Amino acid sequence: MTTPAAATWHGALLAAFKAQELRLLPYVPDNVLKPLIAAAEADPFFTAFPVAREEEAVGIVAGGVMAGMRGAALMQTSGFATLPNALASLACAFQIPVVTVVSERGTLGEFNPGQAIVCRTMRPILDSMGIEHHTLTRLDEAGFIAERALKQAFATRWPACLILSPLLTARPQ
Repeated sequence: MTTPAAATWHGALLAAFKAQELRLLPYVPDNVLKPLIAAAEADPFFTAFPVAREEEAVGIVAGGVMAGMRGAALMQTSGFATLPNALASLACAFQIPVVTVVSERGTLGEFNPGQAIVCRTMRPILDSMGIEHHTLTRLDEAGFIAERALKQAFATRWPACLILSPLLTARPQ
């Protein structure tokens, strides 16, 4: 099932999640992800709830997958820096299709050097673990790319990461 075009980036993602039966959405609160989180919490299809740390979200999603429930861990770029061990020693080691959704910071005028460092290292880390990652930059492609990446993750039993570029998520000023 292909997701229809959505009017918003978060609508496109939620449609892709529904199409691939991702119901479990633990998240670390983030301003960029706020519309996605609010829409997921308002929709009874999803079980969305905050967690204290990104590794906790990955562990919850991994446990959900092992119990037969699909999900995605939602976070921002800086939180990704805490994940390599959890991804390598749990998701990759046991072939658990943990999906992460990362709101990208550290680019396009970022003021925080810590965000920029993590942004520069995130993709090479994902590459080194063989984790598919796709950066969503355009609304007209977001749903299609997200749905295909999710489908592939579960078909191959391997983690995947959707990176939400500010080109997609930035609100007009």
